[in-house]
Amino acid sequence: MANPKRKQSKRRSANRRAANAFKAPQVATDPTDGSAFRPHRVNPKNGMYRGRQVLDVTV
Repeated sequence: MANPKRKQSKRRSANRRAANAFKAPQVATDPTDGSAFRPHRVNPKNGMYRGRQVLDVTV
C-alpha cells in the first residue's frame, strides 16, 4: 500500500478544509418593499435595479 513520502503541513490541511466551509450568499434588502435579493442583480419580485424599472414583472 502506498504511503506518503513527506508529512503534510498544517497549512495545507487547513487550506483544504477551509475550501469546504460553505457560506450562505449575502442578500440585499430593497428599500421600497423590503424584499431580499442578491446584490448587484435585478430584484426578481418587482424588476427594479438601482431605482429603475428594468424588467416587466407580471404576477
